Amino acid sequence: MRKRFELKTDDDIRKMRVAGLLTAKALGAVRAAIKPGVTTLELDQIAEQTIRDGGGIPNFQLVPGYYHTVCASVNNAVVHGIPSNRALEPGDLVSIDCGAEVDGWNGDSAFSMVVPGDNSELAKQRQIQSDVCEGSLWAGIAAFASAKRLNEVGIAIEKHVLERGPYGILREYIGHGIGRTMHEDPAVFNYRTRDAGPRVENGMCIAIEPMITAGDQATFIQDDDWTVETMDGSDGAHWEHSVARHSKGIWVLTEPDGGEEKLAPFGITPISLD
Repeated sequence: MRKRFELKTDDDIRKMRVAGLLTAKALGAVRAAIKPGVTTLELDQIAEQTIRDGGGIPNFQLVPGYYHTVCASVNNAVVHGIPSNRALEPGDLVSIDCGAEVDGWNGDSAFSMVVPGDNSELAKQRQIQSDVCEGSLWAGIAAFASAKRLNEVGIAIEKHVLERGPYGILREYIGHGIGRTMHEDPAVFNYRTRDAGPRVENGMCIAIEPMITAGDQATFIQDDDWTVETMDGSDGAHWEHSVARHSKGIWVLTEPDGGEEKLAPFGITPISLD
């Protein structure tokens, strides 16, 4: 029998929106600070200050053994990179993953961007890769809006990515449910699986997070026991949003406009519960 997961009420989702907006605010502050010479540890401090000033708790710090507010993954590091004194350089492809907990409810989101100041062909290819990953995220969110079974999200993500180039889609790292804890059931795959997944019901809240590489999808974990790097040294990109299906429609909890701008090309209008 398939394991059940918690469906959220509309009131629960309104509370999750508060955590989602604080997560978005922290990521916005980090994005604004990304420039050549800034360290990923400085970015981590900006995110933590933003979350704590907003009355939240950095939920990554609640994960056993992790002591930072963000994961900062650069170039061939795809996810789970530990902030450090490494200074970013023009043209680096950096992915920032962050989450906030407010009053017992969680948000989780991530973005990738190319550090400004480099107009090389490599920097342009990195920007294209980030755009493809972001586009696949929104394709997955759009699929979730009307999905009957959850793996319709993974099918949409995979289709978007593979139509745009020979990118690798990480198979060992996937999205997840979210709510009272940052990581809950159900599993959210970024590719087609044999199992169509659970039925999508009102109250389902998930974090959709495609992770793609410029080469092969095979990865390994660095000696720090966290940082996930590509085996072939190719670049990685990572985008994520926390999303709710509720009684009136879909709502992107970690996007300030609820997903209105990015879902418009799909003919989807998110519905706020505010």
